[in-house]
Amino acid sequence: MNRSSWWIVVIVVAVLAAGALGALRLGASRLEAALHDALGPRASIGAVRIGLTGVQIDDLRIGAAPSGWPAADELVARRVHIRPSLASLWSHGWHIASIEVEDGYLSLLRTRQGKLRVLPALLEKPRGDPASGEAPRVRIADVALREVAIDFFDASVRGPTHKLRFESLRADVGPLAMPAFDEPTAIDLAATLKGPQKSGHIAIDGTVTIATLDAKLKAAVRGVDLVALQPYLLKVNEAGVKRGTLDLTLDASVKAKRLHAPGRVTLTGLELASGSGVLATFGGVPRQAVLSAMEREGRIEVGFTLEGRLDDPAFSINDNLATKLAGGLAESLGVSLGGVVEGVGSVIKGLLGR
Repeated sequence: MNRSSWWIVVIVVAVLAAGALGALRLGASRLEAALHDALGPRASIGAVRIGLTGVQIDDLRIGAAPSGWPAADELVARRVHIRPSLASLWSHGWHIASIEVEDGYLSLLRTRQGKLRVLPALLEKPRGDPASGEAPRVRIADVALREVAIDFFDASVRGPTHKLRFESLRADVGPLAMPAFDEPTAIDLAATLKGPQKSGHIAIDGTVTIATLDAKLKAAVRGVDLVALQPYLLKVNEAGVKRGTLDLTLDASVKAKRLHAPGRVTLTGLELASGSGVLATFGGVPRQAVLSAMEREGRIEVGFTLEGRLDDPAFSINDNLATKLAGGLAESLGVSLGGVVEGVGSVIKGLLGR
């Protein structure tokens, strides 16, 4: 190739690059204009910067509604970087290559009735006029969370609303096809669960199709402080937990709304506060049997399998699940099965929120 041919190649490449950059800036400008409408009146933004690769939002905050929300903010992020896709220029709806959130905070609420509420300012907006047509389709290829903290407020437990604190959360989620959510979404998440005495770790990996609930997920919980989980472990009038940790593994699959999820729970170093005599219990299980097992082995391990249809209202805690879990615990502790079923069912019901 002679010198003039090389110059032609260079000019063509430069023109194509300039066109691509211009297209990206045009897509970013459209995205910036839509941000203020999408975030709602409770949102504030420190600064919006349009760069060659997208839109950067600094100091984003969505304040909580004045009534009933347990935290001051629904969402806070020091920096959000949104990179639009060129497909937005010629395809219907919005196509976003990636959204990255750095140094953020999110509050979640599970209501007394067990409903999980996430970002109501964005996800619980009143539907628009049906005559205006269907909502535009938005496809986000990847959502990346980096160093995010989450406060999970649970009003479904007995007594006052309970708070669990997750920190140093890192996650990659995508794609998200809204509003249909009809594509398989990959999830890779890791976080620290803070406790009064120590911090544990949680990890989730797999895929889920939100519209159909089809899923293949693996979850692992390591070294979680049992004191932080007391509302889920104790029944009325039971003594509290002084110390101990919980490990859990779960391998869940859902097909046609049928769940199959074998798992294992391990309690280690469990110490209980003083009980009320020989009839004292822990999670409905005789307290003395629990203490004896801990004294012998230093831990209690229980295998279980969650099975049932997710669209069955009775699935929350069915007799079959409670019986299987109770049987595993009874075998571990060497106690009668009859007195254990109700207690184990209560514990799992609390942890699952159903």
